[in-house]
Amino acid sequence: MPGFQIEETIVAGCAAFSKKCGLYVDPGAIAAHAKQIASLNLEATRTGVTFSASKPIPDDLVEKLAVSSRGEKGF
Repeated sequence: MPGFQIEETIVAGCAAFSKKCGLYVDPGAIAAHAKQIASLNLEATRTGVTFSASKPIPDDLVEKLAVSSRGEKGF
């Protein structure tokens, strides 16, 4: 799974599956943006948000999740 790393720490990752894609971040980032994730009818787990290629995660939410994950990791 490809990821984005700062120093030795992975702060976000992504994956594509046969029917879904996923963005994986720190659990604190998911919790911090749970209301927005739910309002967009996206599926979330403790560490990721899954979506279809035809209905991707909005760019602003991707940015918020990545920045939150980076902060949760201490960067």
